[in-house]
Amino acid sequence: MGFRDKRDNIFHGIVSTVQYSSKALGQSREMLVYTPPGYSPAKRYPVIYLLHGLNSGNGQWPYWVHANNIIDNLISEGKIKPMIIVFPNCNTNVTVNNPKPDEQEERKGGYKGYGISFQNDLLHEIIPFIESHYSVYTDRKHRALAGLSMGGGQSLNIGLAHINTFAYVGGFSSAPNTNQFGGLSNIKLLPDLSAAKHKLKILWLACGSKDGLFSVSQRVHQHLKSQGVPHVWYVDANAHDDTEWANNLYLFVQHIFK
Repeated sequence: MGFRDKRDNIFHGIVSTVQYSSKALGQSREMLVYTPPGYSPAKRYPVIYLLHGLNSGNGQWPYWVHANNIIDNLISEGKIKPMIIVFPNCNTNVTVNNPKPDEQEERKGGYKGYGISFQNDLLHEIIPFIESHYSVYTDRKHRALAGLSMGGGQSLNIGLAHINTFAYVGGFSSAPNTNQFGGLSNIKLLPDLSAAKHKLKILWLACGSKDGLFSVSQRVHQHLKSQGVPHVWYVDANAHDDTEWANNLYLFVQHIFK
């Protein structure tokens, strides 16, 4: 049985749909939240925020990549500590009242819903909501950010610009620099080079060699290396697919919250 298959002989966490009010957007939005087996308000848990790809949704990680099964299995094997996973919707144009924006309009608009408006929603709405509604640690050493494809680009840009918020950052099959979206085109990938060198506990960059975006991740790796930023550069033979993302989540979570 594979590492992301659902196993009948272990305890399972729960994935719940959670609605929150985004004051900045003036809209109600939804996210999915995984709580581990035996979740108890008497304990505190670390949190990983997992971001999905372009034109997908917050269900991509749990329902296609099977992130919840991966975490369940690793917890049962004693390889990781119980953690909470938050699956936001990474496009702020998606709301309770507008669950499926027109794709053509999204393209015309330059996918700006994935830009600074999502960054603000994550930092100022989603994280405070999670920390006020769940029993979680609230320091950076217990907070991770990772994503796939477009979400990988978002994770690198948001995470590397907010190292005081996230101690662990992962980009899997990352899309091109998403700072161009939402008016962030002049923001550097490494706005605080010293913090990137000395404060990040894990920076994980990965891409399959058969991925059409491989050169994007390779350039990021080369840039990080030239700047002396410690990081993991993980390459395998996968393509731009769920196998790649599942494999890297499986590896990444075993290196965080240590």
